[in-house]
Amino acid sequence: MSVALYRIDDRLIHGQVVVGWGQSLQVGFIVLVDEAVRASDWEQELYRMGVPAAVEVIFAGVAEAAARAGAWEADPRTGIVLTGDIATMAALCEAAPSVRRVNVGGLHFRPGRTERLRFVYLTDDEAAALRALAATGVAVTAQDVPTAAPVPLEAFA
Repeated sequence: MSVALYRIDDRLIHGQVVVGWGQSLQVGFIVLVDEAVRASDWEQELYRMGVPAAVEVIFAGVAEAAARAGAWEADPRTGIVLTGDIATMAALCEAAPSVRRVNVGGLHFRPGRTERLRFVYLTDDEAAALRALAATGVAVTAQDVPTAAPVPLEAFA
């Protein structure tokens, strides 16, 4: 089936991704693209514990994810690719031109961020980064759960 969802979510792998999206899409694999987690066996084990045994969890840095994106797109299983921030997803999109759609799923409050949607808080620079990503031809929408309607970038950034 290939990658059904490229998602930015600062919580990375958590219940909403595993249960909400994972069960709805019937995923066979989840790719977490994060340089720090890729380098930490301890953190990888923590994330694996929240995923059913039947779902493969893959940890990758941006370069590795870009190199493997074509294989994931051709995988007969359905997959989700996650990053925890906009910069990582933008780097992945730049390095892997096959990534043409991005879901902003959860960017939560931090100092300097303002609420754009109830599940998306952005600084002005982060909003600009999303607009720049869209300007390259990547479709950017926000959607917290699969039953919600996607929100177009223009409505929140």
